[in-house]
Amino acid sequence: MISTAIIGLGKMGISHCAILGAHPQIQLNAVCDASALIREAFKKYSTYTVFSDYQKMIQNTDLQAVVIASPTKYHFEMVNFALDHGLHVFCEKPFSLKSEDSIYLAKKAKEKQLVNQVGYHNRFLGTFMYLKQLLELQVLGELYHFQGESYGPVVLKEKGSTWRSEKGQGGGCLYDYASHTIDLIHFVLSAPVKVQGTLLKSIYSKGVEDAVYSNLTLENGLTGTLSVNWSDETHRKMNTQITVQGKKGKIVADATEIKIYLKEANPLMGLEKGWSVQYITDLTEKVDFYLRGEEYSAQIDHFVNCITQKALSNRSPFESAAKTDQVIQLLLADH
Repeated sequence: MISTAIIGLGKMGISHCAILGAHPQIQLNAVCDASALIREAFKKYSTYTVFSDYQKMIQNTDLQAVVIASPTKYHFEMVNFALDHGLHVFCEKPFSLKSEDSIYLAKKAKEKQLVNQVGYHNRFLGTFMYLKQLLELQVLGELYHFQGESYGPVVLKEKGSTWRSEKGQGGGCLYDYASHTIDLIHFVLSAPVKVQGTLLKSIYSKGVEDAVYSNLTLENGLTGTLSVNWSDETHRKMNTQITVQGKKGKIVADATEIKIYLKEANPLMGLEKGWSVQYITDLTEKVDFYLRGEEYSAQIDHFVNCITQKALSNRSPFESAAKTDQVIQLLLADH
């Protein structure tokens, strides 16, 4: 059993708590949150040791790993402290508000040979993993364009903002929403290395953007567009989609399905000429504990497996998250 603790008991922290509490290889021993109301609830209804100070929790609890789901502005100090105490770390996204901090933490985790992972759950969705596989097999032939999109109803009025829409805490749409899309582009295609014509638009928020638009050039030379808006009420929840076009066809993938258009059939992959559709229910491996989507449990399973197998190769490591943070800095500079 892996002795584990959680820092931050907001929406994602509570989700992680449920998944970790039910995991057969995890012993969840302690939780930490700044809210007295939340701490009292956990003291009353759980068996976990409850802390208000994450440093005291780490120092006074026999831990092997920690899950950090605090507001983004605290990620650097918390991850750094955990690494200094020899803990494997799963940190929610975005990794850091400063790319130099992300690079430092990635290097430190590697030097200490500690398992490190950032919660970019799209990397564990069957549709996007299948898209990555098809592109690696060059099903579309030579690629010439991509479009990464994310839309959702986070900020729909001028009042009532949360820490996510404060520049010094969550960073706004760019950090909270666009980071998902940028990271997914990196995972499926290649890391963005150049941005042009960036537009950061404030719709309702004051001091941060609600929409992000830009032209990206990837490490492999492919070019495409980024389009993200968290003030889009036509979506019930966050919807992320990637479209990739090549000389042999086109693929459109989101969290529920992957639509493939081929000019000629591909017998190797069992794909016919024209359009074909595969659904997430047929592409995602089952998990022991379902909450919000298989991908959330799948990413924790991956983190646990890396620890038990002493494998430092991770599907969503600090290093790739640091590259996403670097792209965010490029977008801010280009604006």
